[in-house]
Amino acid sequence: MEVLTDPGHGGRWTSLRHGGREWLWRREDTGRDGAAPGDAFVDAGGLEECVPTVRGTPDHGDAWSRAWTRDGNTERVRCERFTLARELSATADGVRADYVLTAEPGFRFLWAAHALLDLSEEAVVTLREAAPARLFPEAAGLLDRPWPDGARWLEGAWPAPLGLRMDRFGPDDGTAAGAVVAAERCCVHDGADRLAFAVEADGQPVSVALWRNLGGFPADRPYRSTGVEPMLGRVFDLADAGPDDAARVGATGEVRWRLTVTAACPCP
Repeated sequence: MEVLTDPGHGGRWTSLRHGGREWLWRREDTGRDGAAPGDAFVDAGGLEECVPTVRGTPDHGDAWSRAWTRDGNTERVRCERFTLARELSATADGVRADYVLTAEPGFRFLWAAHALLDLSEEAVVTLREAAPARLFPEAAGLLDRPWPDGARWLEGAWPAPLGLRMDRFGPDDGTAAGAVVAAERCCVHDGADRLAFAVEADGQPVSVALWRNLGGFPADRPYRSTGVEPMLGRVFDLADAGPDDAARVGATGEVRWRLTVTAACPCP
């Protein structure tokens, strides 16, 4: 498996190839090269390192708009309240990314490997059956029940939380919805091809987020984007995180975790 990153522009993974297939979806000519901290998010596709939040402020986190540095296999970004280091290494059937976030003890954060994948309409995502899956307010119009006033999220069971199937992407239909599933691994099936993700983080909440945008976002100029996002945390917006919904830096001043990406499907 071959990986390319762009440390000069947010540390984004720009290519993930295996067996002649490019898995990452990308947008060209976005104006991303001139992005700076405080700017509105510019979606160039690929895999973004979203930290310390995914939604909210700053949108897609504080690392995407900053230049990273590279020293051997380690790439690093320094943000206002934390430093994130990522070391990439090859495995027998894929790639491993080892992360270290350094900050003051007590610092809470979300992290997502926000991977936008180039998938067919037939692609399927497999996760642990009946895993708790949270839906968020943008899904309100897709449910067969009213969204409760003030609810930041509702929870059901994978693969169809509250009756909404989220395991298949399908054709464009003008909708967009996200989910966060309490699972540490997932697999994408697209025809004969497979892509598996796993995230490990001792003592931290781990999940897999899904972003199924079938031409419903953004409202003014919608396009299709399909995301599979291993993450630390159980919500998209750090401001919505309850006591157990975000990662927390302990007394050592750092949090370590590992993301593994392979073409070997672990599904039964």
